[in-house]
Amino acid sequence: MDGFETDLSQYTTVAHAAALSSGTAALHLALIILGVEKGDIVLCQSFTFSASANPVVYLGATPVFIDSEKDTWNIDPVFLERAIKQYLSIGKKTKAIIPVHLYGMPAKLDAILQLAKEYEIPVIEDAAEALGPTYHVKPCGSFGDFGILSFHGNKIIITSGGGPLLSVKEEWILQARFLATQARGPAQHYQHSHIGYNYRMCNVLAGTGRGQMLVLNDRVQQRRVNYEFYYQSLKEIKRISFRPELLGSLSN
Repeated sequence: MDGFETDLSQYTTVAHAAALSSGTAALHLALIILGVEKGDIVLCQSFTFSASANPVVYLGATPVFIDSEKDTWNIDPVFLERAIKQYLSIGKKTKAIIPVHLYGMPAKLDAILQLAKEYEIPVIEDAAEALGPTYHVKPCGSFGDFGILSFHGNKIIITSGGGPLLSVKEEWILQARFLATQARGPAQHYQHSHIGYNYRMCNVLAGTGRGQMLVLNDRVQQRRVNYEFYYQSLKEIKRISFRPELLGSLSN
C-alpha cells in the first residue's frame, strides 16, 4: 500500500496520497475534510458521471450543476463565476468547486483556479479519467486543494476498483486515512471516537496498481496513436468532428 501511494505521489508530483476503495470515496472524504455540511452549496460539472455529485448529497449539501464550454466539454468558467456571484448575492458562499477532466481532457484550469482564488473557494479536482494527461506540462490531479483519481475497470489503470485522494497537505491525507479505516483510534483495543468508513484500498489491489504504473506512459501514448488512426481515417467525412488535445495538454 505504502509503495503504491509513493508511486502515485511521484507520478502526479503531489506530495501525499491515500489509496482508497474508489474515486467516489476520495470525493466523499475530501468534502468531509473541507467541512461540507447540510445546506452547503457545491458547484459541480453538469456533463459528468453521477459520482462527481453523489458524495455532495451524502452530506446533505446541494450540488449545483454548471454547464460546459464547447472547447473541452468541461465546466464553463463564465457560468461558474455567474453561479458564485448569484449565491453570494443571497448570502451563501460556495463551499467547494468540483471540476472534472472529462474523457481525460483537462478542464480550463487557469480560469477555474483564478476564480477559486479570487472567491476563496477550495477546488476538488476530479481527475478520475485523467491519469496521464498534463496541463501546461503539470499532471492532472495536481492543481486543486484535492485531486482524485480512479482505477475502475474503464480507466487507464485497472485494479477492479479503487482511487486515491491527493493533496499537498499531509494533515489532510492523514485525516483521510484515519476516516477510511473506520476511524479506529491508536488504542490496542477497538476504539472509535468518530464516524469512519471502510474506504481503504486492499494490498492486493495496490500491488496490481503498482505493476501497471510501470506501463502507464505507454498506455497514454497508445491512446494518442489510436486517436491519430481514427483522425486520419475519418477526417474527410464532414459529419464527423474530432476533439483534439488543447495546447496546454501535452504528453509527459
